[in-house]
Amino acid sequence: MGVTRVSFKGKNDRNFVTDLKNEVNRYFEENNLSKNADYRMVLKTIILLSVYFGSYALIISGALSWPVMLGLCVVMGIGMAGIGFSVSHDALHGAYTSNNLINRLLGYSFDLLGANGYIWKITHNVVHHTYTNIHEHDEDLEVAEFIRLSPHADYKSIHKAQHYLAFVAYSFATLFWVFIKDYKYFFKDHLGPYENKSHPVSEWITLIITKIIYYTYMLVIPMLVLSITWWQLLIGFMAVHLTAGVILGVIFQLAHVVEGTDHPTENVEGNIENTWMIHQMETTSDFAHENKLLCWYIGGLNYQIEHHLFPKICSIHYPDIAPIVQRVAEKHGVPYHYQETLGKAINSHYKTLKKFGKSAEVSLA
Repeated sequence: MGVTRVSFKGKNDRNFVTDLKNEVNRYFEENNLSKNADYRMVLKTIILLSVYFGSYALIISGALSWPVMLGLCVVMGIGMAGIGFSVSHDALHGAYTSNNLINRLLGYSFDLLGANGYIWKITHNVVHHTYTNIHEHDEDLEVAEFIRLSPHADYKSIHKAQHYLAFVAYSFATLFWVFIKDYKYFFKDHLGPYENKSHPVSEWITLIITKIIYYTYMLVIPMLVLSITWWQLLIGFMAVHLTAGVILGVIFQLAHVVEGTDHPTENVEGNIENTWMIHQMETTSDFAHENKLLCWYIGGLNYQIEHHLFPKICSIHYPDIAPIVQRVAEKHGVPYHYQETLGKAINSHYKTLKKFGKSAEVSLA
């Protein structure tokens, strides 16, 4: 497997890295806390899984009217996004628990939602977390041909409308995962910086089995047990995915493609002129720290800076370590990007989309 690497070569920011790691470790040591999940995370996991599969069970019971079932499909979509944010995400990062087997089992929650955890760990854990906001390396910048999320991407006239089109595209995110993305990436030999990428036979088998399970319980069983038409099934299925897709798509973009975050490029030697942790600080943004319900639901992804710096720490701890990161960043003159509310973060993303859609010259200005 060949890898085209980008190196991080900062020389003057080692003190920030050392201080930050020491301060965060001290917090857990002095408070005698594990960096993994606690009872709050376990309770949240039970609630979110119950919302998703409980709604499904009520629908399959056949005891409800069509409008109520459709409403429950929307609730399933909300639960689906929540599981992805708060259960699958932590487990696939190995942050939920120190037990690798439990992390793996909880990670299969992602596969049960129709996506593939193995591909996610490559494109997200490895590629996105390493090459954040670096054009032609960060897979998260490749949403669609008509969406330009980097000022360094080729400019097309259709990008003028992307501040409207993007939110429509985001709503199809989970449908793309379920029917196209995972298969595409399994057959693709180039993933981000990885070339000639091959996949273990066991992962091919897992892909096939979990996809069959998902298609069966979401498409086959409802048609067999419910008195509905095919188009009613299609509407319900779309309601689940459009709801989950727009929530997931928007939340993940608010972390990186907003005002203030950088989109650096490597120099001729293939180097980024910062250490990796400084790069994360410059390319990542937090939002809505005071919104407790949002923080609970999205697994602390509004604390995206903390997540990128410490992906092995469970998201339940991010609100507590965020002040530490802010304090150390201020001490060393390192940027800490932050939007006060969810609304401001969405508006900032909208403005960034509009800016990147004007012209290549304006985007780079």
